[in-house]
Amino acid sequence: MIGVPVEVLVTGGSGFVGCHLVKRLLERGHRVRTTVRSTADARKVAPLESLRERFPGQLDLFEADLLADGAFDEAMEGCEVVFHVASPFLMPEKIKDGRRDVVEPALAGTRNVVGSVERTPGVRRFVFTSTVGAVFGDYADVLEMEGQVLRERYVNTTSTVENNPYHYAKTVAELAAWEAAKAQDRWRMVAVNAGLVLGPSLTPASQSGSLFLLDELFKGYFCYGAPDFSFTTVDVRDLADAHIAAAERPDAQGRYIVAAERMTSFHEMARIIRGRYPGNLRLPRTRLPHWPVRLLGPAFGLSQDYIRKHLGIRFEVDNGRSVSELGIRYRPVAETLLDHYAAWRAQRASR
Repeated sequence: MIGVPVEVLVTGGSGFVGCHLVKRLLERGHRVRTTVRSTADARKVAPLESLRERFPGQLDLFEADLLADGAFDEAMEGCEVVFHVASPFLMPEKIKDGRRDVVEPALAGTRNVVGSVERTPGVRRFVFTSTVGAVFGDYADVLEMEGQVLRERYVNTTSTVENNPYHYAKTVAELAAWEAAKAQDRWRMVAVNAGLVLGPSLTPASQSGSLFLLDELFKGYFCYGAPDFSFTTVDVRDLADAHIAAAERPDAQGRYIVAAERMTSFHEMARIIRGRYPGNLRLPRTRLPHWPVRLLGPAFGLSQDYIRKHLGIRFEVDNGRSVSELGIRYRPVAETLLDHYAAWRAQRASR
């Protein structure tokens, strides 16, 4: 659909995913508009300013408040494709008020962006950044799916504002977007349901929960041993390519799980990085048995219910649609993690 350069909008361009998407779009020759909370936040917009210098005349920045009606109208004017990436991703321990911190920004923000799409007659494709958390609530849910395999046809029905508010927020936001898309026939929506996003960050000021999670691992929070938690993962660069393919390919439609087929555990992540950096004493060398995690987890903000529904649970991911229809060729998880760690070390050294 966008094989030739067109005008596109990326919401949340200063974020971990958004900045990579902006970069890839610019490299492909598109004129990009992107929104940020505040253009006065020099640290957050610095990577975008750098891209603007590298691609003169191709990138424009706009301020937009997710919760303000009509805030995206100006930025969207003249665009054919809208990538809605902006949404808070916080780890559970960082969420103080689920509705205020994640649900309202995700749902109201999506409705505001969709409202601007409705008022912008040139928009033909709307690519929505979702998550596998809109497919399942807890890992235990996947064990009830056919073959214990994660597939696009399922929808999260177990998360609530009180129990896993991030997954709940992304679920209700995606459903609201689908409802709007099905009520008209001018623009087509495609949802990209990503796993835990890893890889080298272009945005040192990002507060993405995926960066926070690996930050804890690298700083030595688990040096005593890795708890047996595993994650569906995707490289941020592969995710950016998936977004572009979702907009570019005329037949792209529906939801696409964008994640590796196999989950990766904390212990495996540490082993991969230790293979390159064997002297790092902060990374765990052993996998913790389950009993101390069950015993001590609540002291670290993990409820017994969360532990029961996630600890030691693994499942397979069906990413076949992203491979066959979007043409994604997933990077090896080792490449992703080593690049992630190298970028993390470089950013800490420059502070």
